[in-house]
Amino acid sequence: MICAFTRRGVECLVYLLAAYGTALCLDEGSFQAGAARVDITPPDGSALRLSGYDARQEGFKGIHDHLYVRALVMSDGTNKAAIITYDLIGTSNAMWEKVSQRISRDFGITRENVLMVGTHTHGAPAVGVYADEPREKQAAYIQQVEAGIVEAVRWANEDLQPARVGYGQGRCNVNMSRTGFRAPGGNFLGLDPDGPSDKTLAVVKFASASGKTLALFANYAVHGTGMGQENYLITADIPGATSRFVELYYTDAAVVLWTSGSAGDQSPIYRWEARDFRGVETIAMLLGREILRVAESLTTWPQARIRGLQSVVFCPGRKLLGGQLDRKDLNYQFADAEPIQIRLSLLTFGHIALAGVSGEVYTAKGERLKKESPLSATVVVTHCNGSSGYIPSEEGFKRTSYEVQVCRI
Repeated sequence: MICAFTRRGVECLVYLLAAYGTALCLDEGSFQAGAARVDITPPDGSALRLSGYDARQEGFKGIHDHLYVRALVMSDGTNKAAIITYDLIGTSNAMWEKVSQRISRDFGITRENVLMVGTHTHGAPAVGVYADEPREKQAAYIQQVEAGIVEAVRWANEDLQPARVGYGQGRCNVNMSRTGFRAPGGNFLGLDPDGPSDKTLAVVKFASASGKTLALFANYAVHGTGMGQENYLITADIPGATSRFVELYYTDAAVVLWTSGSAGDQSPIYRWEARDFRGVETIAMLLGREILRVAESLTTWPQARIRGLQSVVFCPGRKLLGGQLDRKDLNYQFADAEPIQIRLSLLTFGHIALAGVSGEVYTAKGERLKKESPLSATVVVTHCNGSSGYIPSEEGFKRTSYEVQVCRI
């Protein structure tokens, strides 16, 4: 399928939602769920280069907190699905292809029912998501990550048990538009309190038949950039700190899967300092408390039919002439490039729809999708099943900004 995503991508996802919406709510089956967590922290001293900031050319210099794969496997008696999150900036298309095929082969979970999602921390090793990242020194770590994903799914699959599922929403004011004004007449990274920003915190609860919390799925639109380019310590940043906060509440008996919503143009509201994690922990506490408030108030149901669907669309590609951003001169020039692949994924269980996009979607585009979806519990999941880079809104393309200048579509 070929599609200009900036104009028709939302329509593609709405079409997928509409096609399945009615049948999903009418045909429900017995529900099971299992969850697991696997440590994928690189060996201390391996000095791998961190991903997310071009200015960091040296390897990491220590470990502040550990990185994890978190997996949830669910079954309706006929179909299985897997949601996997990992504390990385994202996943390459090649890794998605390789690992999803193995999950399908080893556990009988069709690839259409697999969501592999990066938490988008900027404090984890590079794993070849971006074309300019060297892969030689990362090969062993990439293998560790791939093995960790498979192991987490294996344990979650073995943990399958009768379960109940419920959905709810909260709000948290810890994100802000990051398209800040910069002279002469352009915009770049900053904070814009008047820009669009979605404060919705979506929570899906998976509980045992007796009511014990097995796992929580959380989704919020904020970048994993609580720590900036001065930080050289391994960290799962805000996503990992939030998961840890909630998991500690349940004394590690529950697994908390963090996903990013339409955060392509969203930053955390607190500024970072080189080795000061207080901002990260503060935001994580605020998000974590709201996750717990929503989760503890949810009504859960013992039945939910699982369905999945995926589609690949292509956008015309472009490349920046000169190869580098000159942040003093905002008059950039581009040339045509190869089309960019965007994988759209839809996973529904009961009335809950997870709409996955392989890129970093702007807030306005995500809000439009949720508004037009025929299912009320629709969650936009970005950095899902591959990597496509930034996907600005049409209005976003009209402004000079970091995201618009580095996007490849």
